[in-house]
Amino acid sequence: MNITIHTMQDCDWESVAAIYEQGIKSVNATFRSILPTFEEWNNSHIRKCRLVAVTHDKIVGWAALTKTSGMSAFDGVAELSLYIADDCKRKGIGKLLLENLITDSEKNGFWTLQSNIFQENLASIELHKKCGFRVIGIRERVAKDKNGNWRTNVLLEKRSTVVGID
Repeated sequence: MNITIHTMQDCDWESVAAIYEQGIKSVNATFRSILPTFEEWNNSHIRKCRLVAVTHDKIVGWAALTKTSGMSAFDGVAELSLYIADDCKRKGIGKLLLENLITDSEKNGFWTLQSNIFQENLASIELHKKCGFRVIGIRERVAKDKNGNWRTNVLLEKRSTVVGID
């Protein structure tokens, strides 16, 4: 499968939203219960470091960053979101997207990336570990999902070896 990674454009939202909605329906990717509007999504994600994975002119995955804090001291720390279309999982797309997101984030001054993943989502946890993330904590029964079930998150982090090393 020939995959290319591009900067996400506003016009990509329809495809990005369809993949995001698959994650919402899975109940194993996000606490969200409904798809945000583009405006809501756009306002909550950092403008830089938005990527899409494309094959055969079709978007099959996306990745983006959100701030972890409103304090300027944390401007180099971001939480990542990464979603792959259901019919394209386990084909190396997530790894390619995550590696490109790490590189792009470092070019844009981010020294720490974090990810909160449901403990049952073993494939995502392993993907992050393969890309240099380490488990820094467990957030036990941190919130209820859309079905009212308490969920536990694994908190992973990757510290850059090229940004923020002074």
